[in-house]
Amino acid sequence: MTAASKRLNLDHWDERVDLAAAFRWTARLNMHEGVANHFSMAINDDGTRFLMNPNQMHFSRIKASDLIVVDANDPETLTGPNAPDPTAWGLHGGMHRHCRHARCAMHVHSIHATVLASLADSRLLPIDQNCATFFNRYVIDDGYGGLAFEEEGARCATLFTDPKQKVMIMGNHGVMVIGDTVAETFNRMFYFERAAETYIRALQTGQPLRVLPDDVAEKTARELEEYPEQDVRHLAELRAILDEEGATYAQ
Repeated sequence: MTAASKRLNLDHWDERVDLAAAFRWTARLNMHEGVANHFSMAINDDGTRFLMNPNQMHFSRIKASDLIVVDANDPETLTGPNAPDPTAWGLHGGMHRHCRHARCAMHVHSIHATVLASLADSRLLPIDQNCATFFNRYVIDDGYGGLAFEEEGARCATLFTDPKQKVMIMGNHGVMVIGDTVAETFNRMFYFERAAETYIRALQTGQPLRVLPDDVAEKTARELEEYPEQDVRHLAELRAILDEEGATYAQ
């Protein structure tokens, strides 16, 4: 089947291609976890039906046509071909059922975000512009209770009570990033990992940190939220690079 015929036979093709590109680039950035971790994108109004990567396929191989459709209200989803593993179902099903503003959700165990999540104090202090991006815009989950099966996923979702907060630092685990679109969510995940790396490396120096005042950090976060089209252009440029290389993500 050609890419054109696949596009005709599969719904939500644009979202599929964006999501596949995000998977490919996440692998290239070494933010993957082998064949674990998951991204999802809601495709109905209440967010309960969503696209997700097939069970245990490496991010670097995922194509738009590989993505499966999951129904958060239908446990039979777990019995279909390439059905998500129970932790993917638990975490993302819970997120989309209980947090309706999580249209897109990306969960990774990227190195620096996970180091931050492993500290007794997992706050990300605003020591530079990237760190300030997330000032007052993340929540910390300090109630890790094992693998993210259904109850754990629902518990995590209920922590996203403030729509302004779109990153969850998952203590002893990793990070969950949410947003309205694939481009927005991927861009947020990318910059959170960069911010976490800067912060962790700054801590490693053992020197006093130059922390921004709260008002400056909040002003910076608001300005970056309003910065026009950065997320859309970021993903478009990454797709252009993949296209120039002849990558198969859009098939």
